[in-house]
Amino acid sequence: MNEQVKDFSDKTAAKTPEQQAQQNNTAGKIGGQQGNQKKPFLKRYGAFFLLLAAGVVAGMVLPELGKTALDNTLGSFKEMLSVLPPIFILLGLLDVWVDRATMMKYTGKGSGFKGVLIAFLLGSAAAGPLYAAFPFAVVMLKKGSSLMNVLIFIGAWSTTKIPLLAFEASSMGLKFTMVRLALSIVGIPLIAFLTEKALGQSGLEEINTLYDAEPMK
Repeated sequence: MNEQVKDFSDKTAAKTPEQQAQQNNTAGKIGGQQGNQKKPFLKRYGAFFLLLAAGVVAGMVLPELGKTALDNTLGSFKEMLSVLPPIFILLGLLDVWVDRATMMKYTGKGSGFKGVLIAFLLGSAAAGPLYAAFPFAVVMLKKGSSLMNVLIFIGAWSTTKIPLLAFEASSMGLKFTMVRLALSIVGIPLIAFLTEKALGQSGLEEINTLYDAEPMK
């Protein structure tokens, strides 16, 4: 009887390297999800509450400054309400219409110059404030885009948007605009590349865990 129990235990414990790796990967994902669920509320939203408290104190001590801050906050909130609904509609369509394989093919790891160019064009053709770019960046990460291309997309959104270039050329002159655009085209991919390398594999895995994406290599 003891020999039968021992044989059964040996068979249960004996696993192929592929099974063991799959088990470790599953355990890591579960652990990462549990870690995210246990993240303290104040640690996540501490900056917001700190700014809110500072605004309240400023309004009590300096009423005029507090009123100005409140008016600016309400104006920004109204702007967000006008921008975010269509942004989320577009995000829903992007999530449904563009499958993961297509996103990985054109902007994923190994897409090369093609991925950089597409990220630049997407960011440059966008409209709206910079904070609207971050929900798109999250969807791109979930769909398998490389972190470098996502950073290029955000950089292009902030500095090379077509309406911005047109306004800049009329205000600062065409020569200034072209020089600044050339520096941005060189600088944005360089900064994205250095940022991805500086994060390292552990940083990429942490981002992957946050957004439940496939591992970035």
